[in-house]
Amino acid sequence: MGSWHWALRVTPVMGAVCVVLVLLVMKDPPRGASEGGEKLKPTDWIVDIIELLRNRSFMWSTIGVTCVAFVAGALSWWGPTFLLNSIYVQGMTGTLAGVSLVFGVITVIAGILGVASGSGSSTYLKKKYPRADPLVCAFGMICSMPFLFVGAVLSKYNTVSAYVLIFFGETLLCFTWAVVADILLYVVIPTRRATAAAFQILVSHALGDAGSPYIIGAVSDAIALGRTSVLAKYHSLEYALFITCFVNVIGGFCFLVTAWYIVEDKAAADKVIKEAHCEELAEIKLKSNDVQEITMIDLGNGQFPINGEPQRPI
Repeated sequence: MGSWHWALRVTPVMGAVCVVLVLLVMKDPPRGASEGGEKLKPTDWIVDIIELLRNRSFMWSTIGVTCVAFVAGALSWWGPTFLLNSIYVQGMTGTLAGVSLVFGVITVIAGILGVASGSGSSTYLKKKYPRADPLVCAFGMICSMPFLFVGAVLSKYNTVSAYVLIFFGETLLCFTWAVVADILLYVVIPTRRATAAAFQILVSHALGDAGSPYIIGAVSDAIALGRTSVLAKYHSLEYALFITCFVNVIGGFCFLVTAWYIVEDKAAADKVIKEAHCEELAEIKLKSNDVQEITMIDLGNGQFPINGEPQRPI
């Protein structure tokens, strides 16, 4: 259609279709029904936010995925321009549209492979290692850094090698997307997950990909010092994009810290859900006038006595 504006004209229509399907077709199951926590009572929004801020695994993983969004946003915005400059430096010709198309295809394939590989490896490893989820995320972020760094350095010598290295770097970077969502689901109680998801999305985009293109561009302009030669543009943007390598390492460190707390935080969330389930069972017994049989309920790390001295655990 000859204009990028059509992308913005079509997407609202697709969004409207999704809204209609959600309203007419989608069934919303009770929160926590699969875990026995459907009787959990929701708390005030302020209380939810305070508890989320105290949830160390959630907060550190949120900072980590914000770093992922920062790197992804910077690469998607400036990657094609940088590679086009590298083509000019080599004395060859190219167009931004052509480079953007190749870069976009690489990004899509890397995203699919990265999400599938990260999710599959964490699912397999979590059977033996309960801290596998954040460790997989840390592995992806830290290992993607050298690929992106070397790809940027080699781009002025061989564009194809840069494409290949960036592909592997983006694939490793995408290890985190599905795994972070899984972490949120089991370290946050059901009635608080919607707020947690909204909070994480807001923070990751507001502090990540919303600002990273501007930051990289501003740093590149500062390094260029007004020089307009192709070589100056190439090197100034190259040095600015090196910021993403440092952000990668910071994100990897955040996921390593998440691994330190995740077992404890998951156990705390499971305990709250189990307590709610046990209280529900107790209410059912009380309503059936079978009070004598209710003595105590096992909460995993202790017992909850009901109506006097316990006689027989349920």
